[in-house]
Amino acid sequence: MAARSTYDEAQVIELLRHQDTARAAFGQVIEHYSSTLYWHIRRMVYNHDDANDVLQNTFIKAWTSINNFRGDAKLSTWLYKIAVNESITFINKQKSLNHLSIDDEDSFLVNQLESDEFFDGDAAQLKLQRAIATLPDKQRTVFNLRYYDEMKYEEMSEVLGTSVGALKASYHHALKKIESFFQEND
Repeated sequence: MAARSTYDEAQVIELLRHQDTARAAFGQVIEHYSSTLYWHIRRMVYNHDDANDVLQNTFIKAWTSINNFRGDAKLSTWLYKIAVNESITFINKQKSLNHLSIDDEDSFLVNQLESDEFFDGDAAQLKLQRAIATLPDKQRTVFNLRYYDEMKYEEMSEVLGTSVGALKASYHHALKKIESFFQEND
């Protein structure tokens, strides 16, 4: 069995810039980032099949826009930005299709999670996901990036186009709301 090659982002970016090597290089990008992006998207849309669809849309958008990637930020940051935008677009589309009011949004997301046959969390995990679902989109995104993906505020700032101070405040408010949710639902 051949040893698996290591992912070298600088080399992959260079290969992406040339038409004859771009497709193979993008295959490396997909292989390297699929799992990480899937779980980030999954925590936003809650449903396995929907997460796969949004992930596919993320990679399609990245592939069709690869010439716009200037390399100012890391490739992962650029991909996260696309994934966040695709996830929010998907959620908004689902809310619109289901004629949901703002008050119904969190119950819709939890219903998505509870009905997902691929959810394998325990009662505590489900309770945490319920709490996260009550957060506004921005706070939910910031919480997920910080808590689950352990992303630094500086990188989050590049992904979300928000100042580090505002992101720290959003994370703090999200934590307080989650804490309140747990106190109220004990």
